[in-house]
Amino acid sequence: MAVQRTLHYITGRDHRLMRRVHRWYAPRWIRLWMIVATRGGDGWLWYTMGAIILIFGGEQRFRAAGAAGLAALAGSILFLWVKKKTCRRRPCHIAPHAWSKLLPPDQFSFPSGHTITAFSVAVALSLFYPSLMIGLLFCAFSIAISRILLGMHFLSDVVVGALIGTALAFASFRLLT
Repeated sequence: MAVQRTLHYITGRDHRLMRRVHRWYAPRWIRLWMIVATRGGDGWLWYTMGAIILIFGGEQRFRAAGAAGLAALAGSILFLWVKKKTCRRRPCHIAPHAWSKLLPPDQFSFPSGHTITAFSVAVALSLFYPSLMIGLLFCAFSIAISRILLGMHFLSDVVVGALIGTALAFASFRLLT
């Protein structure tokens, strides 16, 4: 009973935020930032970062790239499985968006795969290269926020995705160090 009330509360808050976001016509610079961030989360940003780490990452480059890759792979497997189990509809399938016309990469919303991947890679690489932490986490947070503002995910999808990605990053770091 308490679990159902909690889920109902979270869903209610998610839908209220969704309605506000979908009616907001964001300034052009925010729209551009969100589209660039979400496209970066499609994978090319992390592949590029992995290549840079492998070329310039010093002595720990293989462990760092391995930890980030392992966390991202585990995250991909996990989010695909959880999405099929939960079957949560995406915000863009529930209500029209004021300005975003992007199509979602798959049918279901929970959890956010972009956010899981972003945090798994950003946190894993930050553990090996603390000087890169601010930039990596900025990218991860931008990707996560973009998923909400573009109508692809609810806030709870993104929060859970960030927690899963972070946990996987710490686990892969521990495994490879």
